[in-house]
Amino acid sequence: MGNALVDIMIPLESDTILEMLELPKGSMQLVDKDRSNSVLSALEGYKKSLSAGGSAANTIHGLAMLGARTGYIGVVGEDELGGFFVRDLIQAGVDPHMIHSKQETGRAVALVTPDSERTFATFLGAAIELSAGHLAFGDPDSLAEPAIAKPEMSIFKDYGYFHIEGYLVQNHELIRQAVKLAREHGLIVSLDMASYNVVEANRDFLLSIITEFVDIVFANEDEARALTGLEPEEALDVLSDMVKIAVVKTGSSGSLVKSGNDKFTIGIIDVNPIDTTGAGDLYASGFLYGHARGMNLGQCGTLGALLAGNVIEFMGSKMPADRWEQIKTQMEVNG
Repeated sequence: MGNALVDIMIPLESDTILEMLELPKGSMQLVDKDRSNSVLSALEGYKKSLSAGGSAANTIHGLAMLGARTGYIGVVGEDELGGFFVRDLIQAGVDPHMIHSKQETGRAVALVTPDSERTFATFLGAAIELSAGHLAFGDPDSLAEPAIAKPEMSIFKDYGYFHIEGYLVQNHELIRQAVKLAREHGLIVSLDMASYNVVEANRDFLLSIITEFVDIVFANEDEARALTGLEPEEALDVLSDMVKIAVVKTGSSGSLVKSGNDKFTIGIIDVNPIDTTGAGDLYASGFLYGHARGMNLGQCGTLGALLAGNVIEFMGSKMPADRWEQIKTQMEVNG
């Protein structure tokens, strides 16, 4: 479940434009429609590409491309970008549990600097309409009438995992209802913290939700620091006391995984990075795919690193079909 957004990818020649637009490098800033339009206007002459995105959508797309049975909950507008987003899910094999809104589909202007770092100016648009009342249903046409909810209609009943992006945590009621329903249906709950500034703004709520409901947590080193005040190794220890499995991603150094007393240091693969968009999301795809198939945590992390390393060789969060075939072949060779 996540914010259904279309990423507008724009490569930059330097950090100067970020400073001019007052967008902190590496952050995800929520903006209104006018601010989004002004950012796009300032970059009118730059090359742009579209990609169906949002953190959880990227993760579930990756899982589907690996062959997992998947679904996605989100809200899109009845517009061209909304159709683009839903078609992308369906083409990947994801079952869309979508709500359709009269608002415009959300968009994330993703500015990519020469060091492959990305900075987002995100207009949520229709995505912000997702509410706790929508979650009891498997039929999107019934989503407008929460009063007729029945347990057998639950979206959650046919799945084994529930993955949620931290970008949704501003809506505390939605998140709490979602993780409660997932737990009631016996799902393993996975949370990707998503952005350090989102963590900073919702720290107490995140600590409460993670401790009570989350089984697997993904954080990069900035997000882990924002939540715990600690550096990666120490943050990993704190997180692993809160959940069954903690993952702290450390960029070019790889990642750290811990469950109980079991700890793994995961390296990276040798690649030529172009754009880091989607790296953390695809890491989660690989990790969760491995976990669902009974791999040990070291193997899960290695599979996550494989997907993350491959996606950063492309602009945006998607890889072409032939690269996915190469990845699946490599998975078979490595067992």
